[in-house]
Amino acid sequence: MTTTTRTYRTCPLCEATCGIAIDLGGDDGRQVLGVRGDDADPFSRGYLCPKAYGLKALHEDPDRLRAPLVRGADGELHPASWDDAFGVAIERLREIKAEHGADAIAVYLGNPSAHSLDAMVYGQVFLRALGSKQRYSASSADQLPKMVSAALMFGGGLTIPVPDLDRTQHLLMLGANPLASNGSLMTAPDVRGRLDAIRARGGKIIVVDPRRTETAARADEHVAIRPGGDAAFLLAIAHVLFEDGLVRLGACEGRVRGLDEVRAVAARFAPERVAARTGVAAATIRRLAREHAAAPSAACYGRIGTTCQEFGTLASWAVDVVNVLTGNLDRAGGAMFTTPAVMTGRHRKRSDARFGRYRSRVKGLPEMFGELPVATLADEIGGQDSGRVRALVTIAGNPLLSAPGAERLAGAVTALEFRVAVDPYVNATTRLADVILPPPSPLERAHYDVALYQLAVRNVARFSAPTFAPAPGQPAEWEILLTLSKGMMGMAAASLAMADDLVVRELVSRELAELAESGAPAPVDATAALAALGGRRGPGRVVDALLRLGPYGDGFGARPGGLTLDVLESSHPHGVDLGPLEPRLPGVLRTGDGLVDLAPALVLDDVPRLEAALDVAPPELVLIGRRDLRSNNSWMHNLTPLIKGPARCTLRVHPDDAARLGLSDGGGARVASRAGEVVAAVEISDELRPGVVSLPHGFGHDLPGVRMGVARAHAGVNVNVVSDDEFLDAPSGNAAFNGVPVTVVPAPAPTAAA
Repeated sequence: MTTTTRTYRTCPLCEATCGIAIDLGGDDGRQVLGVRGDDADPFSRGYLCPKAYGLKALHEDPDRLRAPLVRGADGELHPASWDDAFGVAIERLREIKAEHGADAIAVYLGNPSAHSLDAMVYGQVFLRALGSKQRYSASSADQLPKMVSAALMFGGGLTIPVPDLDRTQHLLMLGANPLASNGSLMTAPDVRGRLDAIRARGGKIIVVDPRRTETAARADEHVAIRPGGDAAFLLAIAHVLFEDGLVRLGACEGRVRGLDEVRAVAARFAPERVAARTGVAAATIRRLAREHAAAPSAACYGRIGTTCQEFGTLASWAVDVVNVLTGNLDRAGGAMFTTPAVMTGRHRKRSDARFGRYRSRVKGLPEMFGELPVATLADEIGGQDSGRVRALVTIAGNPLLSAPGAERLAGAVTALEFRVAVDPYVNATTRLADVILPPPSPLERAHYDVALYQLAVRNVARFSAPTFAPAPGQPAEWEILLTLSKGMMGMAAASLAMADDLVVRELVSRELAELAESGAPAPVDATAALAALGGRRGPGRVVDALLRLGPYGDGFGARPGGLTLDVLESSHPHGVDLGPLEPRLPGVLRTGDGLVDLAPALVLDDVPRLEAALDVAPPELVLIGRRDLRSNNSWMHNLTPLIKGPARCTLRVHPDDAARLGLSDGGGARVASRAGEVVAAVEISDELRPGVVSLPHGFGHDLPGVRMGVARAHAGVNVNVVSDDEFLDAPSGNAAFNGVPVTVVPAPAPTAAA
């Protein structure tokens, strides 16, 4: 008789961090019988989106690698032992580093890294061991402008105010579709329910977006802005606030600098001046500004449409300028800062805003947070000079689908001397690898959302132990990364336990030193802390250390009754609600003078470029992306429960544009930009404003060598063949995927549009 058991954990597939209940059975107890929402989770309260049901398919996916692959003399990828695969990877990387220097090796960290506790902790260990300045991540294809503006204004790259959704009366969202994304830079399970609650208590939701998204369709008002118009629109809002005497700083009174500079900038962006560029009538802008200022509480929030555009940093900055000017920063119901239970650098006083410490070799793009923009990776690989990149390591990343100028980048990666991937699939990028090191299934790993709980709309904490032990011989993801790190440091013979002790000792020592610098007494020294942490290994021990040193922790005994990992696991198996967001000014600030910097020079230096754009006629047709609730970039398309159903990789076109261009619903269209062209199936939809077409991100799985059967059957086209690697947000170097000028003409319908 088969016994059924139930276990609980956090879903690791998006930013919502929903609690899930997993029913297990089968002869060995390792079969996933069902996945449902965890009603006892205090944050998600039983809510679950379709992505969570993909966990079973992901765990069981026959295309998911269970053993390493190494490229043989015949040029093909073949199964190999872990010892052989590690040996090849470490030997070749060390050879390239010894001959050409650390910067001859580039590293790219993909989006799934943020959802992996192992990668969040030990990925940084590998980066330090490698020592290369050629670091890239999905951040510069996503949220980098917001991180830059937050670091400049508040001092921390993830010190990002999030809407206090559960208490706000007025929500102004720009370029955000949380009903599809489940919230982004705003960790909030059941966004639909939370938004509905705003309206139920008499509040109002306004969505500013070129497309009538799922969220816009459910809002009180949809404002169909032109792509790239968000910064000008928000500065026009600020113009009205100053002009009408509506500026009220609230909690920021006496805690900001640069107010006069912002007033001077806003004076140049009257609603009447920006109306043509934004596509929003001056009267509408004035009304929205006054309504926002008059609301009992209000929050302004921007996401991918504001970050992945040519004025991403300006738009991201302007979002928080509006929050400050209306007195809604650090106020219940406004935009507030989370108080996470686990956070590295919590006691650090020095600002993260130290940019441009070095620049990219070809285009001279500045480093941001120790990374270069992924839009310039192909440049850094190209050329014949001695400084070029010769090897690439990808960790949970698929840049040949997610980075702009995809065809050019594919050519560059193909020409590299050596490629290593830590990835469970042979996908568009890893098909070119020389060594693939697959991590175990997410259900075989511990989980804690280190990054995402720093952006949550409530203060929460939840730790998930592995649902299953890894298969015999399968190293954990942290063991894979630590083995590579040891090898790169010439410590291949050292035990993982010894290396792990060094990692934890260094982290704890750094946290204790920063605590002492902040003026607070350190509760223990590093040696005593390590002893108190006991026999755990890997990221769980790191979480325990950071919990204990965090705001709710036991301080290694200094605060009896506080959180430890043992307490979290034994007393709060469904997670713990640590309360609503609370005011954190001025303590949260890490700027040099302890004030909010409303007028950072890096941001204001870009204002003339925005102002010049007001006087230039917009392109006749521009391209934007879109999200779907059943996917997260490119990494869930091999899961039948999530990819089945109507084709989603279609070119959506407004009926007026379709008639003008001679396009038919279900027919084909050739979409071309400076960078390249693709042919996609047409879907005519009035959800877009005229002059805007839309293709989703993450498709294009039909490349030679891809070993993902389900994804290949739903291949679609890669929008980033059309995305332009020279179309960037100037201050940050972030790729501008939205607002790309394109031409569209009829073409034969693709044979397998999906």
